[in-house]
Formats: sequence, C-alpha cells, structure tokens
Amino acid sequence: MQTLIIGAGVGGLMTALSLHAAGHTDIVIAERSSEFRGLGVGLNLLPHAARELDELGVLDRVAELGVEPETLAYYTRRGQLIWEEPRGTRAGYRWPQLSVHRGKLQLLLRDLVTERLGDVIRLGHRLVEVAEDGRRATFETADGERTLAAELIVAADGIHSAARAQRYPEEGAPVWSGLTLWRGTAIVDPILGGRTMFMMGDAEQKFVAYPLGAPLADGRQRINFIAERRVAGSPSADWNRQVERGPVAALFAGWETDWLDIPAIIASAEELLEYPMVDRDAIPRWTFGRMTLLGDAAHAMYPNGSNGGSQATLDARTLVHAIGAAPDPDLDSALATYEAARRPATARLLDMTRQTGPERVMQLARERAPEGFAHIHDVIPEAELEAIAADYKRAAGFDPAKLNERTSLSVEPRA
Repeated sequence: MQTLIIGAGVGGLMTALSLHAAGHTDIVIAERSSEFRGLGVGLNLLPHAARELDELGVLDRVAELGVEPETLAYYTRRGQLIWEEPRGTRAGYRWPQLSVHRGKLQLLLRDLVTERLGDVIRLGHRLVEVAEDGRRATFETADGERTLAAELIVAADGIHSAARAQRYPEEGAPVWSGLTLWRGTAIVDPILGGRTMFMMGDAEQKFVAYPLGAPLADGRQRINFIAERRVAGSPSADWNRQVERGPVAALFAGWETDWLDIPAIIASAEELLEYPMVDRDAIPRWTFGRMTLLGDAAHAMYPNGSNGGSQATLDARTLVHAIGAAPDPDLDSALATYEAARRPATARLLDMTRQTGPERVMQLARERAPEGFAHIHDVIPEAELEAIAADYKRAAGFDPAKLNERTSLSVEPRA
C-alpha cells in the first residue's frame, strides 16, 4: 500500500512507525519545513500514549529524553492545595506518564523512522492541494511543483493544515480563547520533590510547570513552564515569537509562596515564546476519498489536560489498526472505521478542554472561595473533585482500568 503522510510532527511520524510495524513500507513523508530543528518546549505523553510507544518498541528510548512525573497537583493563586493525584505507574497504570521536550521527541521519532524505513522524509514540501479523490497531492518545492500519488494520504499537517483548509475553505483562522500563553524552560531548584506537575491559578490567569529531566550536576533541574493570562485586544499575528522576560514576570507579581517564586522563574527563562491559545471547531468529516486528517489537522484543542501529542498518537495507532482489521484492500472501510472511532471522541474532548478540562477544579475554587478556604472540601466536595478527574480520563482514553485491560491496537503484518 502506497501511503503519503503530509507533516513530520508527532502525529505523522507515529503514523509512519505504526504502518511499518503493521508491515507497510511504501511510505513517503512530505514535510513543509526545509530542515528539522527540534523546536518547541515541553509536552506530556500520558499513559495511553506511552502504551502505544511501548507496543512499537520505542518507549525506553523516549523515556531517556525526559522524566516520569509522579504527582499532579492544582493550587489556587494563593498557593492553597485544591487537588492532587498520583500519575503514571504510581496511579496503577502499566505505563508511565512522560514529560519530554517536544523538539527532542520529534528528532528521536525522525531518527526511528529513518532507522526502520530508510530515507522516506521529503523536506521543503509545502502542500498546494490534494486531489478530490484523495490519491494525489501537489507540493511546492525549491525545484518547482511536484505531485506525489498514493493509495492513502494522511494529512497530519497541524493546526494550520492546508489539507483541511482546502476542504473547509470558509473556516478561517483558529479560534482564539482570549488567553495568551508564554512558554519557556528554566533551570531551578527542584520544586515539590522534582517529580510533580503542578498548576496554580484559574481560568483568567494560570501558571503550569513540570520537570523535563533528572537533576543536573549542580542539583538544579530544568523545568518547562506555561504562563497564561486573559488579555484584551486581538492575538499577535506572530504565532511563535520570542519576548522579553521582565514584562511577563511583572504580570505575575505577588505569585510567591514559601516553596515557589513564579516571577523569578519567568525572569530566569532560557527562552520565552509567546502565542495565543487557540483551537479549532469540531468538523463533521475528516475523510475525503482516500485522504484523511490526523492530529491537530483534525482536532486542534487547548492544552488543558496536556493531551495533544497523546491524541495524535492514538489517531495514528487507531488508523493503522483499522487498516489491519479491514478486508484487504478495503481502505474505504478502514477510513470509515478510523473516523467513527476518533472523530466523536475528540469532539467531546475538545468541548471539555474549552471548559478547562480537569483544570476546572481551579476555577471552581476561585468562584466559590475567592478569599481562600480553611479546607478545600468545605468548598468543593471530595466526590466532585474525584468525578472531574475521572470524567476527563474516560473522555481522553486513559481511565486506568480500561486502558490496562483494553485490547492492543497493534496488528500483525499480513502475509
């Protein structure tokens, strides 16, 4: 089966690795960028994504890039604890949660694709259009236009997907939430034991941080952080620009506790990138002939719940599982099965992230006790806190019991 993958991000590279594991080797990946630069900051791979990496035989190599958080904790702006829970294997999963640098992950996945499939990545290919039947794609390259044919085209070309824009030309730009994000990394003394992912604030202003690796030689640790605030006006036209640290640190003046100094962390950032928090509305259809959407091209959503890379991974694995389970060579049936499994699930998840997902507990604490509380259960009953966490896990596909018990998405190569 000839497969053309558009986009060499996490979703596209995971699709290639999954296809190879299922016995497919006639694969080309067309990437818009002219080089791999390993850009980005941190991301979390939740246990459902870690399971898929494990079944592809690459989990150990990915784990070497980062660290396994053991605890997730939510705090008010005042530093009062709202909710905490164990994560990864400490929460009973058979697979860990991993915090890694997105750029390093992308470079590793690229290397794995090259090791297993050879020279299949074509850089400097900007998508112009996909034919109506989904069997040919035309690209602009440094040498002029080039058309590639395939039996299957997987468009994993991100939130600004050209393949999606061709099918939904009236959609326009991504939808802005009114929030601006500043993302960066910093080297600090370990926070909360060095294996905790924590969030502080509410829906109007928030700070998120988690470790990206083991302590360094001097005992300090590199962390990834996201500073977030609702702002007036319209989003910046530049989606990924470096900004000065001081003005952003000033926005968090007073956000200090006996164990945390947020302004100091922001001021010490190795790099600080600004961009608007955006997503896209759910769409009624992903598949057009033999072309289907995957990852952010299909369902870009807010980072609430730390689930973007994990959902792209599930897309890739579900698509290849559907291909393996369908009568050969009934790709149309496989694409219908993939979309039926993933589109409704991600639409529900998108809706939950717009309601701040599992981070809703912080907003509830803000609304019900703006001046603080003696005990969180006086404000939010324990059962309500537990339900919010559990509902999100079920929607996102990583309820512990269901994930541990569900059948594998791996497929045996056909003879």
